[in-house]
Amino acid sequence: MSGGAGEGGAPALEIWGGVECTVNRVGDAYHDQLERSGHAHRLDDLDRFAELGIRALRYPVLWERTAPDGRARFAWADARLGRLRELGVRPIVGLVHHGSGPPRTSLLDPGFVEGLARFARAVAERYPWVEDYTPVNEPLTTARFSGLYGHWYPHGRDGRAFLRALLTQCRAIAAAMRAVREVNPRARLVQTEDLGKTFSTPLLAYQAEHENHRRWLSLDLLMGRVDRDHPFYPQLLEWGASPGELEALVASPCPPDIVGINHYITSERFIDERLERYPSWFHGGNDRHAYADVEAVRVVAEGVGGHLARLVEVWERYRRPVAITEAHLGGSREEQLRWLVEAHRAAVAARAAGADVCALAVWALLGSFDWDCLVVSDRGRYEPGVFDVRGHAPRPTALAALVRALTRGEPFDHPVLSSPGWWRRPERLLYPPVSVVERDGAARLDPSGGGPTVEPSGGDPAGQAEGPPILIAGATGTLGRAFARLCAHRGLPHRLLCRREMDIADPASVERALGRHAPWAVVNTAGYVRVDDAELEPHRCERENAAGPAVLAAACRERGVRLVTFSSDQVFDGAGTTPYVETDPARPLSAYGRSKAVAEQQVLSILPTALVVRTAAFIDPWDASTFVTAALRALRDGRPFTAADDLIVTPTYTPDLVNAALDLLIDGEGGLWHLANRDAVTWAELVTRAAALAHVDARPLVRCPSHALCLVAPRPRYSALGSRRGLLLPALDDALARYLVACDGGPPR
Repeated sequence: MSGGAGEGGAPALEIWGGVECTVNRVGDAYHDQLERSGHAHRLDDLDRFAELGIRALRYPVLWERTAPDGRARFAWADARLGRLRELGVRPIVGLVHHGSGPPRTSLLDPGFVEGLARFARAVAERYPWVEDYTPVNEPLTTARFSGLYGHWYPHGRDGRAFLRALLTQCRAIAAAMRAVREVNPRARLVQTEDLGKTFSTPLLAYQAEHENHRRWLSLDLLMGRVDRDHPFYPQLLEWGASPGELEALVASPCPPDIVGINHYITSERFIDERLERYPSWFHGGNDRHAYADVEAVRVVAEGVGGHLARLVEVWERYRRPVAITEAHLGGSREEQLRWLVEAHRAAVAARAAGADVCALAVWALLGSFDWDCLVVSDRGRYEPGVFDVRGHAPRPTALAALVRALTRGEPFDHPVLSSPGWWRRPERLLYPPVSVVERDGAARLDPSGGGPTVEPSGGDPAGQAEGPPILIAGATGTLGRAFARLCAHRGLPHRLLCRREMDIADPASVERALGRHAPWAVVNTAGYVRVDDAELEPHRCERENAAGPAVLAAACRERGVRLVTFSSDQVFDGAGTTPYVETDPARPLSAYGRSKAVAEQQVLSILPTALVVRTAAFIDPWDASTFVTAALRALRDGRPFTAADDLIVTPTYTPDLVNAALDLLIDGEGGLWHLANRDAVTWAELVTRAAALAHVDARPLVRCPSHALCLVAPRPRYSALGSRRGLLLPALDDALARYLVACDGGPPR
């Protein structure tokens, strides 16, 4: 793919960026994304953004942060807006982002309007050169979450609270822009909203129609369109709006200069009265019918329209310049790449069809926190973006290379783009598929039926052809099987090879395998894993663990193929008392540890770009022989289980390990990395924690010193792994909870 140049003399599609900056209130607690990402304390992030080549940046000068007690303190914004000006990046200043203002006000407070207007004027006077503003981000979405669903302050749960929150925000946007334009008449309103569509069964067509009219309300109110002929007008009166306040918005509209679409894969919904088809947590309803409300992509046979459908729809409705103002997908790296490519192609296609699409904003440059629970609590769930902030400094991901290509109008290619995103693959369908057709803003069942299809609506960014695979060595091992399972789950073409198909220590065998499969990457999970037996047959251990990875490194170097190989915490001597990091020297105690240390040195000497991952103590939901699974099985049966209480490790949940390693591989990372779930525990503590989470009686557990186990090979007393490069894996209890779900047949989360 390549960047979008101007068509027919039109200005080129601009590439913008954005920082996730939500400051939402839940009760009396404020959840501040800028603090959690660390951006609040890193001015040099702006240089990282500018290096991408973006033309503009959606950037916060938030009311809650700048004037929490009524007195504006602009030092933070001065430094950052000044730096953006020096870098030649145009700020699109946001004043409220899913917030409700400082503690003294709320979305139900009439004083919110004048308060935001005063703050907006102060911002404009401080920065008269700023021309683009988003006074309130996604007012309709915020009104739903704050006034209808009760998630955010002021926690309303009815139509009246929803409408009052929406009208307050729309009036505040208009008042803020009037105040700004008194200072800078050239100021433009960039108004963002999530405009996802709702589909339904025939019975619920009336509810889908209601929601599909409601999704336009914020923009229609600002445009001055909500008059007596508007389809939602009677509902607004029923919810407490007065004719006078609606007429005032019609008489003094504040139409956006640019309509911004924030479109997410969860934006499109499907409602169905057949509750038995769906999990109970999707069940809800209205005063007429109970129904399930699920993501349309999981049930609609034709797939979802995506960015292209929404861009065309907005253009045809308003005939005003349109932008994709948030392009972001939580998930694995290849899916993030596929989503952004699809968004860009949709923008280019809409322009070609005649829509005035002016920009695409790459959202959440620094990632985001806890949006999987709608930011109602601090769970520590992080989704990386163009940069990953879990290390000492933000690390560019593969998305950074894609953004640079888009800003420069250069081609971008990555092997993972040979497959479509999960939302275009058959496995997206989790429930019985329903075929729908759109009519008059609502969706009904298609009487012709129809089975599950994968519709490349909006332009499939990659096509269905399978590209070069990832070659996985080690078909019989726990880690190799986990890689194969998760590559399939992530839509990554792969080949899992046993020793007969590729003996990693035999150069000729390796050459044949690479020649036959033509991979873009090799993941080596093969090796000698019996730590005690290695003391008795060190030469065999050395062949599998040291010579084999070196052979692979040489072959990959010759063919320009990426390599991932795995090492162990057993390369350390255990004399430390704090977690070992990548720069700590290897001092192995055992033959197994020595073989891994030699492999690290040889692989990185031959192929410095190789990714060498140290890890430890697998927790695996699919291998019944792994330690935790065996321990829980014994405890459930009431049988004694013995575990050392003096050897400290950092256990590793294999799905977390595999997913992190694949993301690093796709990012092009190399060198030594430590990947293990946070928390250092003894083996006995690990059993105790797992048993507690599984509600299993741990009294049969026998704790003992390691020497009582009669181990042949010496083990380090302390081999916990930390990292200077990034703590990419979640905490241990989080991993154990997901392990137990996966053991019960749940997804590999």
